[in-house]
Amino acid sequence: AGTQAQPRVVPRSLLVAEEMRSLIVEKGPGPVEDDPDALVKGWLQREVRGGVKTPWIRPRKYWFVLTPDSLDYYSSNEKGARRLGSLVLTSLCSVLWPDRRTYKETGYWSVTVFGRKHCYRLFTEHLNEAVHWVCAVQKVIDSKAPVQTPTQLLMRDVEVSLCGSPEVLEQIYRCNPILRYTSSPLYAPLLPFPYGTPGPRSYTTLRDEAVKLFNSLQQLESERDPVPLMQGVLQTCLDLPPLVDEIYCQLVKQTTEPPAPGGQGDLHYWQLLTCMSCTFLPSPPVLRFLRFHLDRTESRFPASEMAKYACFIREALGKTKGRECVPSLEEILVLMRRQEMICTVHCPGAPACSVAISSHTTAEEVAQELVSRLGLSQSPNLFALYEQSRRREQPVGSATLLADVLTRFENLAGEEREQDPPCRLCFKHYGFLDTDNVPRDSLEFALLFEQAHEMVLRGYVPTSEETLQTLAALRLQSLNSDFSTHAPFPRLEELFPPHVLHARLPAPRRRPPTKCRGARLRAGLLAGGLWGQALAKQRAERDQRLRGRLREEGASTMAAIVEKWKLLQGMGRPEAMAAYVALVREWPGFGSTLFDVDLRVSPVEAGPQRLWLGIGAKAVSLYKPGEPEPLDSFCYGRISSFGASDSGTFRLSVEDRDLLFETSQVQ
Repeated sequence: AGTQAQPRVVPRSLLVAEEMRSLIVEKGPGPVEDDPDALVKGWLQREVRGGVKTPWIRPRKYWFVLTPDSLDYYSSNEKGARRLGSLVLTSLCSVLWPDRRTYKETGYWSVTVFGRKHCYRLFTEHLNEAVHWVCAVQKVIDSKAPVQTPTQLLMRDVEVSLCGSPEVLEQIYRCNPILRYTSSPLYAPLLPFPYGTPGPRSYTTLRDEAVKLFNSLQQLESERDPVPLMQGVLQTCLDLPPLVDEIYCQLVKQTTEPPAPGGQGDLHYWQLLTCMSCTFLPSPPVLRFLRFHLDRTESRFPASEMAKYACFIREALGKTKGRECVPSLEEILVLMRRQEMICTVHCPGAPACSVAISSHTTAEEVAQELVSRLGLSQSPNLFALYEQSRRREQPVGSATLLADVLTRFENLAGEEREQDPPCRLCFKHYGFLDTDNVPRDSLEFALLFEQAHEMVLRGYVPTSEETLQTLAALRLQSLNSDFSTHAPFPRLEELFPPHVLHARLPAPRRRPPTKCRGARLRAGLLAGGLWGQALAKQRAERDQRLRGRLREEGASTMAAIVEKWKLLQGMGRPEAMAAYVALVREWPGFGSTLFDVDLRVSPVEAGPQRLWLGIGAKAVSLYKPGEPEPLDSFCYGRISSFGASDSGTFRLSVEDRDLLFETSQVQ
C-alpha cells in the first residue's frame, strides 16, 4: 500500500492494498496433456445451464481430471483437447457426499464441489465411483494449508506492532482500509468460511450470512429503533456460532475511525458491541484484537461515550461464559444504557422482591441474596428459584443465568399457541432438611405453609376427601379469619384439588374398534355426512352434561368446606396455618422433594411403572401416586451411587441393584 521510506520496518500487512483482495488465482485454458500429478480421471456428467432458447439446466458429459491443486474438466480425453474449466481447491472448498434422494429422483449419484467462484455438480450412475471421487477431492482439500484472509494477517501484525513503534501501528491503520469504517457494502467475509457450507434451518451459507449481517449492521446507523435489529443479529450469531468472530471483527471495523465519532450511528455500533460482549465470547485471537481496540478507543477519546462503552465491554468480557438465549428486548434496552435489570421474584406468603441483576447473574446468586434479605441464613433448609405458572413449575438450575430465563418468558408470552407459559419467578424451599423446628411466627413457616398448600392442590398429598375439605377450610380461615358472607371468596380450584372432582365423573364410554375394513369405510363416510353431525351434537350434549355435573359436585364440595370453615370461628391465622401444616405432615412423604418418574426396573414384584420419587432428608422413597405408604424406601447408607445415565434417565444404585427412572426432570 504505497512506497515506504524504510522498507525494513514495514510489516507484510501493509502490502495488502485491496480490501477484498482475491485469495485464489484461477487456471487459464490450456491443452490437455499427460499430467503425472493426476490423481483421478474419468467421465462425469455436469449440470450446464442452457441459453435463451433452452434456459433449463441439462447434464453434459465431460472428461474430469483431479490434480493436487484443482479439479479440471475437458471436452474429451484425447490428447490435444482443450481444458474448458478449472476449480482451484483450497482449504475453504467443500464437497457434499452423494445422497439417496437425488438418486431416486434422477437415477444418478451426485457429487457437489464448492469453490470460491464455481460450484461443480457432477453425476454418475455408480455409487462406488461417486464415493471414490468424493474421497479423493476431500483428501486434496484436507492437504491444503489453512487460508488466511487479509483481516487475519492484519490482526496478527497489529498484535506484533504493539511492542514496537506507535507510528508503525498507526501506519497499518492508515494504509489498510479493511481495518477502518466503510460506508460501502462488504462483498466477502472478513474471516475465512468454507465455500457452500449450508447453515441450519432457513439460513444460507455462512459466507452469504456474514455479508448479510454486515448489511444489517449498516442499517443500524439510521435506524430509529435499533433494538429489534440488534436482537436479530444476536439471534443469527446464536444459531450460527462460527459467525460470532465475524460480527466482532465487523463491529471493530465500523467503530474504527468513523466519520462522526460519538454520533448516533457510531453509538448504535457500540451498543450492539455491548450486547455481543454480554452474550458471546470471541476466540482468543479476536478477543486480543478487540481488547486492543477498546484500549485504543479509550486513549483517543477519553471521557467520551465510546470510552464508557469500551470500559463496560471490557468488564463484561471478563464475566461472559455463553448464553442459552439472546438478550430480551428489555435487556437490550438496559444494556444500551449500561444499566442493570430489575427482576421480580415472588415469595409465597410474603411480598414480591425486586432484585437488580446483570446479564451474568445466576439463579444461585439471587437465591442467596434473598436468603440473606429475608433473614433465612440460619435455616437448615435449602432454597431456590422456580419457574412457575398456574399448572406447573420447575426449579431453575443454580448456574442458570436469570437473563436467559427472562428471555424465555418474553418468547413464550409472544407465542399465541402457548397455553401455559411460565409466567413468573418464585422463591421457595428446594430441599427439606428440618421441617419440625421451623418457628411458627417466622417467614420460613409462611413459605412452608404456602408450599404445603401447593402440594395439596397439585395432588401430591394423598389423603381422604374429608381431610382435603378440612384443609380447604383452614386455608379460608388463614386468609379471611372467621366466616363472613362479605369475605372475599377464592375459586374452588384454589382451595381444593381439581382432580378429585374430575375423578367423580363417569369415564367416557369408548366404542369398540371396528375390525372390518368395509365397516371402517362406511363409518368414515357416515361421519362426514348427517350421521357425523348427529355424533357431534351428541358429544356436545354429553360434554354439557359433564360440565353441569362438575358444577354440581363443586357446589356440594364448596358447601361442605364452608360448613367446616364456620366451625373454626375464633381460630387465629397462625393457629390455622399450624393446623394446616400439621395435617399435611401426617403424610410420611411430606418434607420430600417429589418427582414424577417411570421406573424401568421395578424394585418390587408387579410394582407400578408410574411412581413418585421422593428425596427426603433421611431417605429416598418410592410412592405409588395417590397412596400414602411408600412402596420402598432406601436410607442414604444403602445408596452406593447415583447420577444421570442420559438426559432423560436417572440412575440409583442401591446395594446390589440398579434402579433406572425415566423422567423429564433429571436436570
